[in-house]
Amino acid sequence: MNADNHTCGRGPDSQFVELAVEVFTMLADATRVRLILALRDGELSVNHLADIVDKSPAAVSQHLAKLRMGRIVTTRQEGQRVFYQLENEHASQLVADAIFQAEHSLGGTPRHHHHQTNEGS
Repeated sequence: MNADNHTCGRGPDSQFVELAVEVFTMLADATRVRLILALRDGELSVNHLADIVDKSPAAVSQHLAKLRMGRIVTTRQEGQRVFYQLENEHASQLVADAIFQAEHSLGGTPRHHHHQTNEGS
């Protein structure tokens, strides 16, 4: 088991630790987290994303450019419109786990544990 962690780069001495910190830094913005949540179900245009996160298309474009530079999102162009989608499932999972952790900070049993408890019954 420990060997698996080491080969996958999840050990404390991993060469990927600094890169992981850069990912956390990239996600340390509420608008970017909202954009990732919005993109979980598939690609969307800048204007559609701007409506979802209640920001101007210009502001959303700037955030998406940073996410693209960090290889968290990719683009597809159709005529003049650009569509964004998540590069892979990891950013979505990372954001979901961060939200689950945030639910724990409220005390009590978080909603995501209620769901697991109900499934086991």
